[in-house]
Amino acid sequence: HPAPDPDTAVRAAARLGYPVALKTTAPHLRHRPDLGGVRLDLPGEAELRRAYAELTDFLGKPAELRPVVQSMVPRGVDTVIRAAIDPAAGAVLSFGLAGAPSQLLGDTAHRLIPATDRDVAEQIRSIRTAPLLFGWRGSQPVDTAALEDLLLRVSRLVDDHPEVVGVDLEPVVVAPHGLAVLDATVRLARPPATTDLGPRRMPAY
Repeated sequence: HPAPDPDTAVRAAARLGYPVALKTTAPHLRHRPDLGGVRLDLPGEAELRRAYAELTDFLGKPAELRPVVQSMVPRGVDTVIRAAIDPAAGAVLSFGLAGAPSQLLGDTAHRLIPATDRDVAEQIRSIRTAPLLFGWRGSQPVDTAALEDLLLRVSRLVDDHPEVVGVDLEPVVVAPHGLAVLDATVRLARPPATTDLGPRRMPAY
């Protein structure tokens, strides 16, 4: 729910039910929790108003920050799903853990679109940080079936609609039961010209 001012934020939280999250959606702050643009588990109106004031005092005006209020989702593993058009390979589906694993270490797995059930099952298991999805060191395994289903849905979306040239889902919080997409961007454009219509293969990595 957009929250251009504190009162609107409070009304949105009342509709959603506490606890809530308050975060900015400004492009320069998206996916940068280290900059303080995300406040989680706000239990009531007083805490929400305080968090709103802190955001606007330290980071800028509401019109620049574009704050939103969201329901809290069950805790899980933050992942990222992307689809893009590669000039040589065509449409590619990418998956990794959000944050440092994918951004700093390049721990991302790619598959060509359209992806199959087997493709996405192998994809989520092929990244080096995959053990975090399956109960690493006593943690609870997450709902990989829901994750695979979402990957297939993104693949079908891009395959069925050539005008969809990019999809970014980050983060996708995968919990022990279900998942939640907290931020999504879909880019539409004229489909790029395709000169090679032959079969393509991408090695698993």
